[in-house]
Amino acid sequence: MDSILSLSNVSKSYGNFPVLNDIDLDIKKGEFVAILGPNGAGKTTLVKIMSTLSSPSEGSVEISGHNVADDSASVRSMIGVISHETHLYNDLTAEENLRFFGKMYGIGSDDLENRIDELLEQVELIGRADDRVSTFSRGMKQRLSIARSLIHEPQLLFLDEPYTGLDQHASLTFDKVLEELDPQDTTRVMVTHDITNTFKICSRVLILNGGRIVFDSPMSDIGSAEELKEIYLSKVSNHISV
Repeated sequence: MDSILSLSNVSKSYGNFPVLNDIDLDIKKGEFVAILGPNGAGKTTLVKIMSTLSSPSEGSVEISGHNVADDSASVRSMIGVISHETHLYNDLTAEENLRFFGKMYGIGSDDLENRIDELLEQVELIGRADDRVSTFSRGMKQRLSIARSLIHEPQLLFLDEPYTGLDQHASLTFDKVLEELDPQDTTRVMVTHDITNTFKICSRVLILNGGRIVFDSPMSDIGSAEELKEIYLSKVSNHISV
């Protein structure tokens, strides 16, 4: 598989406080990578750097051969981001939100309307297409946020604690959407605390602790979610919360 994301000697500090230390990472096209780690390990900072939302203090990031620092505009057209922040406009309808973001990515009108209908159907919101987002529940907003992040068919999808605040129905819908993404078209990188779900849906797992990658393995080399939990606890030492 070809590499789609490469980090070389990436470090990040805020003032004199180091958050990430000398991260080297190569992610191949089609992988579904989970990033586990205790609070304060640097997971969200790492995703922000990979998704161009923050710059490293040292080191470089490449996406599909493009250096993020030199060609951020091209890179941003290749990526989508889902987090616990939905980045939606409450005064717009579901359809209007998707149309707004689709136009930002330069999607043609006919293609965009078809894409909007397809995504609203996929996240089970087609019946609420004309309703303002301000009337939506937390789970509905998160499902619409998933559609927003996929509107331009990104090659690389970043997910930062995407299940936060989701009810069971929304979580199952989200699982279904992720499973239906063709790995040949969309590489996924997810920050999560859910070890059981990580084992079920991801193809590779990283454990981050103290700003460093302390474990990196294909999921196929791990026998069970329980084994992954034991590995996690052994790697984060004094941190026992998962």
